[in-house]
Amino acid sequence: MFTLDRETKDGRRGRMKTAHGTLNTPAFMPVATAGAMKGITHEDLQTLGAEILLCNSYHLHLQPGEAIVREAGGLHSFIGWDGPMLTDSGGFQVFSLRGISAIGDEGVRFQSHLNGDPLFLGPQESMDIQHTLGADIIMCFDQCPPSTAKRAEIQAAVDRTLTWANACKKAHEQHRSSTGSSQMLFGIVQGGLERDLREKCAAELTAMGFDGYAVGGLAVGETPEEMYGVLDAVCPLLPKEAPRYLMGVGRLDQLRESVRRGVDMFDCVLPMREARHGTVYLGNGQKIRIMKSEYLHDHGVLDPESPSPLSRTHKKSFLCHLLRAHERLGEKIACMQNLGVTLETMRTVQKRIAE
Repeated sequence: MFTLDRETKDGRRGRMKTAHGTLNTPAFMPVATAGAMKGITHEDLQTLGAEILLCNSYHLHLQPGEAIVREAGGLHSFIGWDGPMLTDSGGFQVFSLRGISAIGDEGVRFQSHLNGDPLFLGPQESMDIQHTLGADIIMCFDQCPPSTAKRAEIQAAVDRTLTWANACKKAHEQHRSSTGSSQMLFGIVQGGLERDLREKCAAELTAMGFDGYAVGGLAVGETPEEMYGVLDAVCPLLPKEAPRYLMGVGRLDQLRESVRRGVDMFDCVLPMREARHGTVYLGNGQKIRIMKSEYLHDHGVLDPESPSPLSRTHKKSFLCHLLRAHERLGEKIACMQNLGVTLETMRTVQKRIAE
């Protein structure tokens, strides 16, 4: 259940109660693809103040398989995370395999990226997988067209997304009635940069009635202004009392701007990816390329006010050395720093709205 506590020009402040705790919004969700983040433990995440994890249905379906997860007592028990959790539908990963997949009205036939086995995924299968995994929030199966697609292709993707959303809701309700599950189902608004198609998708999903609504198909090559234009068109059409989730966005400036436009939830692998390649976020808003030679001679701590204890005790020169030497500890320090700054950014926004 989502409660909207306050709405100002700076954004919305709310709380989402789940079976595994409360998520304060606006919120950033760290991406634990297969139930874990590279080099970061769940205890590390709690130290940084993470309240929710995002896991990937596609990857968990391929290995170890949802049956194994069910044997372990569900995904929370399997990975040892007691807080709220969201699983995506697997749709984005399937469509990213366009060279080895075929889309039909029933779903997508594709080959496993692990061993080439033929597989099929549709709305029913996605709901079955996600209900078996047992996350608190699950996503409708949708079609995410490339940002460069022609209007006719985007139109077809919107129509298919709506058809599949209806099928997902029916399957979800059947699961919920038979098991008593409290899982929340989010619909996903597609439509590329075509404003009228975004509006059509948002209106029809709202008419179906979901627990929350995501905006998908952005942060895939369009300009920030184009992305904000989509949010300006879509967010006012979505129910005020339901959470809004912008998928795949993680740049700090884009998080702030999107919150101002009414978004409540985000996820992205960018903070971790940039950290592993040597781009480090600082609490003062700067980004530095820590592997530059100048930092070998900078013996100050990485970030004295960091949410990450590692950054408050390790020197910039040491981190520069570790990443240049491809030492795993270097990746961990950098990833903890970037994720910590991202999460702290969201807490700062929460406080600004509350005040």
